Amino acid sequence: MTSKDTGKTRIERDSMGEMNVPEDAYYGASTMRAVLNFPISDLRFPRGFIKALGLVKQAAAQTNMELGLLDPKIGDAVVRAAQEVIDGALDEHFVLDIFQTGSGTSTNTNANEVIANRATELLGGDRGSKLVHSNDHVNMCQSSNDVIPTAIHIAALAAIKDDLVPALQGMQKALEAKSKEFWPIVKTGRTHLQDATPVRLGQEFSGYAGQAERAVQRLDHAMQDLSEVALGGTAVGTGVNAHPEFSARTCARLSKQIGVTVKETENHFQAQNSLDGVVETSGVLRTVATSMYKIANDIRWLGSGPRAGIGEITLPEVQPGSSIMPGKVNPVISESVIQVVAQVIGNDATIAMSGQGGYFELNMMMPVAAYNILQSTSLLAASATNFTEQCVVGIGATTAGPDLVERGLMLGTALAPVIGYDKAAGIAKQAAKDGRTIREVAREETGLSDAELDQLLKPEKMTEPGLGGGGGGG
Repeated sequence: MTSKDTGKTRIERDSMGEMNVPEDAYYGASTMRAVLNFPISDLRFPRGFIKALGLVKQAAAQTNMELGLLDPKIGDAVVRAAQEVIDGALDEHFVLDIFQTGSGTSTNTNANEVIANRATELLGGDRGSKLVHSNDHVNMCQSSNDVIPTAIHIAALAAIKDDLVPALQGMQKALEAKSKEFWPIVKTGRTHLQDATPVRLGQEFSGYAGQAERAVQRLDHAMQDLSEVALGGTAVGTGVNAHPEFSARTCARLSKQIGVTVKETENHFQAQNSLDGVVETSGVLRTVATSMYKIANDIRWLGSGPRAGIGEITLPEVQPGSSIMPGKVNPVISESVIQVVAQVIGNDATIAMSGQGGYFELNMMMPVAAYNILQSTSLLAASATNFTEQCVVGIGATTAGPDLVERGLMLGTALAPVIGYDKAAGIAKQAAKDGRTIREVAREETGLSDAELDQLLKPEKMTEPGLGGGGGGG
């Protein structure tokens, strides 16, 4: 099923006339025209999108046979050929640039021609003989204008469900384990990059785990919107040339295939003239990326040093950090995450512009939106998994955090409910000026006994809710 690139060609025909096509190619004349029309980049649709196209074409053929519209002999061949597309056996015959016709018509045609020619072969015919017709049979009850947005939604749903959500759940689990491990460790909190009241290292990590948990919740909401697809609207949303039951039956099949509910939209006109669901999903991916940036960057800083930085945690040493400084090790896994975040945010900007490409009855920036939404999902999934496995699970705690708690000026917060804010602030300023601890200055300037100070200035108590630990502040 692979193209041997022998240099030989065959003649294929479409509505515009004859075209020379590589002899071993499964695509036909219309795809070849698009190859010549769009020599723009080396970007191609990813495997997940090609698979989604195959799933749509296969389910459509099964539905059309069930409705009595498609000859079973031809339909069975289409189903078999589409399965090869689903399995990736024909990927090299999907040859078109991402930067092409904005509706993705060229790629829908590419899929139709590949499946038609392979199905023709399966029936004993020659490629190009049109024993199975790309439009009349493979594209029955469909249009590029409803197939491409449907394939985008299906590919994104599958990638989020199968790759990104498990990756984030794995990261959440690892962060929760670290939270439990680090719970006994009390350190100085930081707000505005300045010392704040004590916090448990485990509480910090519980915050990171909470971000991962909520990322999954946000993705669940986005998936509900993606589950509504355009299939059945055909050219402009009216459903012309499609059986009234075609979409509902095909969506039911697709739902079983990908394990996520897919349903026909209640309003085909919005589904084809906008990419609102994709734009919303990209916004969620941007939010997930921003959360990952926060987590990776905090961990990078907490592990900085080891002697001239914060150094409250140790990170796994995965590779040498310098070609000139022996022994230097850098937080490279966190840095990798941060770069992925930059790419995802850039992709989101492209998708937002793509969403603005809806004019009257059709959006004309579907291919680039598809590429970017799938790349963002893939990058976040791979990055989250790598970050979990090569960084989070190997993080250790040092004594640097606890060692500084007693010297922390914000311990004075615990005195405020007893001696008042102003006097507590004066003690903190005096301690800072003299280089002494809050305890030492308070012993001199308040009537509190050592036992009372021990009770008030207990760091662990200040990590819990309640008035006993002093008032809040920024």
